Amino acid sequence: MTRNIIEPALAHMTWKVGNVTTPLGFKAFGTASGILKGRPDMALIWSVKPAVVSGLFTTNTAKAWPVLLTQKTVYHGLCQAVIINAGNANAATGPQGEKDAALMQERTARGLNIPPSFVAVASTGVIGVPLPMDKIDQGIHQLLEQWEEHRDCDGKAASEAILTTDQVPKVLAAEVTLPEGTVHMGLMAKGSGMIHPNMATMLAFVTTDAVIDKELQDHLLRQAVDRSFHRISVDGDPSTNDMVLMMANGLSRVAIETPESIKLFQSALTHLLRQGARMIADDGEGATHLITCHVKGAPSEEDAAQKARAVVRSNLVKAAIYGQDPNWGRILAAIGTTPGAFDPDHVAIRIGDLTLFDQDLPTSFDENEAKDIMGQHEVVIEVDLHNGSYEAEAWGCDLTERYVEINAHYRT
Repeated sequence: MTRNIIEPALAHMTWKVGNVTTPLGFKAFGTASGILKGRPDMALIWSVKPAVVSGLFTTNTAKAWPVLLTQKTVYHGLCQAVIINAGNANAATGPQGEKDAALMQERTARGLNIPPSFVAVASTGVIGVPLPMDKIDQGIHQLLEQWEEHRDCDGKAASEAILTTDQVPKVLAAEVTLPEGTVHMGLMAKGSGMIHPNMATMLAFVTTDAVIDKELQDHLLRQAVDRSFHRISVDGDPSTNDMVLMMANGLSRVAIETPESIKLFQSALTHLLRQGARMIADDGEGATHLITCHVKGAPSEEDAAQKARAVVRSNLVKAAIYGQDPNWGRILAAIGTTPGAFDPDHVAIRIGDLTLFDQDLPTSFDENEAKDIMGQHEVVIEVDLHNGSYEAEAWGCDLTERYVEINAHYRT
């Protein structure tokens, strides 16, 4: 990560230098199989013991075969390894794609000497192209060699191996202090284009050494994702391969079961994923600005979230941010596309500390000051509806010529 966009940790958590290998008992490996030329393109995450697994997946009807397969692993409730490839989505690949995803699972499981149902599979990359199984097999073989020899298992190579058009890896780690003891969390994610809520084009893997019941973990992950990855948008296109997996192996022996520990763990998990969401939005294809939209004074949190998402996904707002044009009318228009009614007579719109629109009237503001504020890397838009006590944030990025260049030649 090249920019400091991570917000301070909560009082009961501490940011750590690390990734999915920071919690006890997790290792991760990366290798170059040749799917992508000249760079790592396959990764393995492994837990020394089976972990309770929860997952959320794309709502796109055209789900990739790895998504459909991994949903079964999540349903069974235990996972010990995740095998991941970049460069090829294994989506819209017919019956052969289904067989290939199963082969990835089976060959990884055989090498680790665990049941196939304990292996999750994730893929990302070009849609509609069969997996190059000779390269996949080679990659799995190389990853298993590293696993056997305990080489390069700190997660750095793995975080690089899952990237596609991303410019930087997205990794985070935290230590969380609970009344019962200390637990750790780790995150490894990718995402840069085809980013939109429900879900966004992204893969995210969360590890923890806490002891958690599956039903509770399912609930905690859903709540955290709703307030993080479901609030980012780069280009309005949810993909075929999105997934968020969370694995808890319990090696800390600290159980999340009392109301207080559940509350503290939930807030830390949400904060971790919130930072991951900001990192993905910040690394949007061709982006030069991170956009944060904070909507407050709403009648419900969902209403606030809908309006914030509408602002960050608006191409007109994105283009205005890129051009450093304080065009508040585009923000107001984006809010007006959402289902929840609002009264423009009571709305205030600010960029940074500068008020652009208030009580149905534009304000007199210094254009040069506005351009200076919009020239900062993170541009914060605040909308006050004056219609309730709820608030929410969403994150996106600006729209540049570079986005078109990247996606005009994605396959070539």
